[in-house]
Amino acid sequence: MDRIDAMKVFVATLDEGSLAAAGRRLGRSPAAVSRAIAFLEAHVGMALLHRTTRTIRLSEAGERYAASCRRILTDLEEADLLIAGERSAPRGTLTLTAPVAAGQDFLRPLLDEFVDKYPDVTARLHLLDRPANLIDEGIDVALRIAHLADSTLVALPLGEVRRVVVASPRYLAGHSPIDEPADLANHQIISMTHFGVDSWSFPSSNNSAVPQTVQFTPRLIVNSVAGAVASAVEGHGVTRLFSYHVADQVRDGSLRIVLTGHEHAPLPVHLLTPHGRLTVPKVRSFVDFAVPRLRALFSELKGITDPD
Repeated sequence: MDRIDAMKVFVATLDEGSLAAAGRRLGRSPAAVSRAIAFLEAHVGMALLHRTTRTIRLSEAGERYAASCRRILTDLEEADLLIAGERSAPRGTLTLTAPVAAGQDFLRPLLDEFVDKYPDVTARLHLLDRPANLIDEGIDVALRIAHLADSTLVALPLGEVRRVVVASPRYLAGHSPIDEPADLANHQIISMTHFGVDSWSFPSSNNSAVPQTVQFTPRLIVNSVAGAVASAVEGHGVTRLFSYHVADQVRDGSLRIVLTGHEHAPLPVHLLTPHGRLTVPKVRSFVDFAVPRLRALFSELKGITDPD
């Protein structure tokens, strides 16, 4: 059996989550997929996957081997495209990742347009509220909202977003004013898992170098942006989210931003891609297509304020 082909089967199995799903994607039977993985396991001399009737899970050795397989397959794809002289013909599978809400709101609509424009490209979008390792996980492009560590990745700036505290006008009218971060301790808090479950930090005050931390007992804890937004709109409390999460609600007046004078500095937004991937037509074409559109979107969000 060809080892490169077996690697493709192995990676497809990880991407699809099961032998049967990988078989459907590759046009092979589950038995053929299983044989390819068994071939690799025999070659390396250890188990790569732990299998049950319902799930598959990478072994420790499998995690390391999967990262190597993705790098090898990516390098081969780049080499094939360059040798074939197809630098201007986008094709193949474009793999992207983004935070859940940003991916749904920004990348998914762009991908619909992009694959319509380039019918030989298939897109795979992984929505993850964690930073993915682009090299090890075989990802071509990532949307990331954070200060970036030094790395070998190409980072294309798109704009920035604020962390805002919001509540509905009805809630604010029926409760004590929120003029200082400390006032939040007396309010009903809707916590988003990624923004602090039982405390929020704010920049230091004028006469202190220590950041302010407000402790509270939340009324509701959710790991869904949509859930936090809905509860806040319905008047059940105060929540903290990124400005793009609540842009529509702030514009239509169903949520109001409070504590604007106590916000942290905005976080930068970048599109990331591994060095060398920009030479691949599908990646280069997507970057050229998406960057100006995303910059325009984040520029609109930068100045979001309550309506007059």
